[in-house]
Amino acid sequence: MKYNLSDICDYAKGKIDVDSLDEHTYISTENMIPNKEGITQASSLPTVVQTQSFFAGDVLVSNIRPYFRKIWFAEFDGGCSNDVLVFRAKDGVDKRFLYYVLADDTFFDYSMATSKGTKMPRGDKAAIMRYEVPNFTYEEQEKIAGILEVLDRKIQLNTEINENLRKQRAGHRQNRKRLPGACSRADIYDFVCIGRLPDNEEPEVPSVALKVAA
Repeated sequence: MKYNLSDICDYAKGKIDVDSLDEHTYISTENMIPNKEGITQASSLPTVVQTQSFFAGDVLVSNIRPYFRKIWFAEFDGGCSNDVLVFRAKDGVDKRFLYYVLADDTFFDYSMATSKGTKMPRGDKAAIMRYEVPNFTYEEQEKIAGILEVLDRKIQLNTEINENLRKQRAGHRQNRKRLPGACSRADIYDFVCIGRLPDNEEPEVPSVALKVAA
């Protein structure tokens, strides 16, 4: 048995004074990162007096060009533009489970298929609430969300490790230019395999690697 999205959440409708916001607590479609990568700092605030509010635990989804797959699980209270949909879980619904329902590619495909407009498609808010979702008990929702959250954390950790490795490789390329013309074989081995320069300069160990090692 399946439910409609409207059975497990509502659109939040509260307002907040823009004066109480800053670049860290204001969310718009511009500072939401594509492909479910969360948010970044806003470049500016709106000029209106009030804007839509959200609370920690809400799920924010950009309603412009759904194919960009912009979504964020709110970690703090704040305000957002009207082009950002704020989903709030109903009583008896796990908030993280709601996030993973909306983060599924099937949801974004549905939102795009039912959207309005061609040049800059927008999700149809009424159609979105008719999106079919599976029927799970609260305990099942918690278990599913818990498993997916652990996987997300592992993916994030791997991403941080890969980014540090890219930075190290770029640093090695720069250091290669500093190698003296007459290097011993041992010096070259230390530089390539260990990362130690002939002058005994040691590369900085990334903090994320220390966490993994611990």
